[in-house]
Amino acid sequence: MTTLIGAPSAQQLEQAREVVKRFLRPTPSVVISIRGRDVYAKLDNLQVTGAFKVRGALAALDAVRRADPSTGVITSSAGNHGLGISHAASLLGVRATVVVPANASPVKVAKIQKYDVELIQFGSSYDEAQAHARELSQSRGLHFVSPFNNPNVVAGQATSFDEFLDVFPDVEHVVVSVGGGGWISGVLVSRAANNREDITITGVQAENSAAMVHYLRGEKPDSVVHHPTIADGLAGGVDPGSITNDIISSSGIKVVTIAESSIRSAVREGVETNGLVMEGSAAASYGVISEQLAHEHSKMGILISGRNIASDLLREILTEN
Repeated sequence: MTTLIGAPSAQQLEQAREVVKRFLRPTPSVVISIRGRDVYAKLDNLQVTGAFKVRGALAALDAVRRADPSTGVITSSAGNHGLGISHAASLLGVRATVVVPANASPVKVAKIQKYDVELIQFGSSYDEAQAHARELSQSRGLHFVSPFNNPNVVAGQATSFDEFLDVFPDVEHVVVSVGGGGWISGVLVSRAANNREDITITGVQAENSAAMVHYLRGEKPDSVVHHPTIADGLAGGVDPGSITNDIISSSGIKVVTIAESSIRSAVREGVETNGLVMEGSAAASYGVISEQLAHEHSKMGILISGRNIASDLLREILTEN
């Protein structure tokens, strides 16, 4: 069995399963059609917040609350993690502050504003929002909850793959979107915990912002040039020293990139072929299966991360030639 450096403990995994089971219903695992082939799909775009990240948020806030019920938390997010923290905070009675970039997805910001949390919009990128959140955590005495560099977050994300394997134990190859690496780290941890290392895992990043790909090549994260992408949940740099860096690199999996045009095509194809509303981060994985892995004969699976795409952007994509 592969040793995953920095992986959450067995106790953290079990506590994450318990809190997720208590507050969240399993999302559907179904068969969809991608370019005429059957693909197993985990629909975490149907999660209560519209994205998988509420799993890790619940696990992390539950751990904070058990350690000190009076502690407030602060997080940085491109949107979906902040939304997950907001929902988890409302369920667990935790005080929360969420920092997102000033240019964060309007649909995600609007959803966060519906919760009783402090929302701060700062900077023009996730990295700037994160730096500000870390500064505030020190000055205000708040517990910082990273979207990915947190073993309880990774443990929470692992519950998605646990549920998927319960329905489709015969899956052979699964494609997962990668930003900071929290979800794919959870998948790798779940794969190991379930003794299913026979399953191939492929990660995918937006070509316009592929820090993890460069990190795995041995390049310095701060040397990566980031360009705009509609897969905003995957955008941003890699945190030096993050547990997800070690989990992913020690697993030996392949992480590929996908062009912006292909992500947009996948958003449209998902709606037209399967009635799936996917944000860019989810469509990146869909696009890799439809284009790069189109001729692979193994039983393919895809984890669809979220649906929080702005309506005007969705309309624009659906009317493109």
